[in-house]
Amino acid sequence: MLRARKLVPVIVAIAMLGAACGDDAPETTPQTTSSATVPSEVPSTEPTQTTETVETADVPQRIVSLSPSATEMLFAIGAGDQVLAVDAFSYFPPEAPVTELSGFQPNVEAIVGYDPDLVVLSDDIDDVVSGLQAAGITTMLMNAPVDIPGTYAQIEQLGEATGHTAEATDLVEQMQTTIDRLIASIPERETPLTYYHELDDQLYSVTSKTFIGEIYALAGLTNVADAADPDGAAGGYPQLSAEYLVDADPDLIFLADTVCCAQSAASLAARPGFDQLSAVKAGNVIELDDDIASRWGPRIVDFLETVVAATNAASAADTGTS
Repeated sequence: MLRARKLVPVIVAIAMLGAACGDDAPETTPQTTSSATVPSEVPSTEPTQTTETVETADVPQRIVSLSPSATEMLFAIGAGDQVLAVDAFSYFPPEAPVTELSGFQPNVEAIVGYDPDLVVLSDDIDDVVSGLQAAGITTMLMNAPVDIPGTYAQIEQLGEATGHTAEATDLVEQMQTTIDRLIASIPERETPLTYYHELDDQLYSVTSKTFIGEIYALAGLTNVADAADPDGAAGGYPQLSAEYLVDADPDLIFLADTVCCAQSAASLAARPGFDQLSAVKAGNVIELDDDIASRWGPRIVDFLETVVAATNAASAADTGTS
């Protein structure tokens, strides 16, 4: 628990760094596609830096994934049997072969030791891509997408690279169908409900200009954190204050720090002054799974489903319906 808690500032710092550096990202070779990773994988605010897709003579059978989101995609499209090893944070699905490998402190020698024929990663930290390519290993570097279509594109890219094109296409279609159904279930309101998404107990949040913020926008919610980063200086991840939140008084509060920081509806209500928040009084504090709420893989559908369910329940209570 302590290790996870210490990672939270790193998650926010890397997310903001990625947003600030966008156009300065290192160039990749024709054997490289792009993407990006963090422990809980908070997506960047920058567009995907996509180059050419991986070109290999044979379908890779010894894949190493250093991106939790990519790991989830690989298993979801049926390429799990081809995955040899994954990083320490790729613990979903449960059958993923977790190792001590790290996407944040990548060790070329350790990765090469697995003799992979494809390495999928989400950031080129310490010029790891060049190191792997110098060792004759094909890499697939994929930046965190800025929107949901970017997730679809990455799933399809992985499908093409691993010989699972049809499965990837089917997965994208299933996701699109479910997302459309969820959006259609949301009742119309004259005044949108407001929300606060908590990344950690230091009150870091996200704005509507982030991938996470887009999920909430699909549910028709208004983000109270937007005013805290109007010019994007915080990269879409501003740190709020208790006074700011009490003044904003959001209708819904989503806690994405239940694992990293042991936060809950009860601990939130115990903070000074927070027991007077409308969301607390109405029971509209939603405890999220940190990973599902921060990764851009297939489980974004689960994230949206939770958000929509909370939105619909709050709308029903507000109108006196059931």
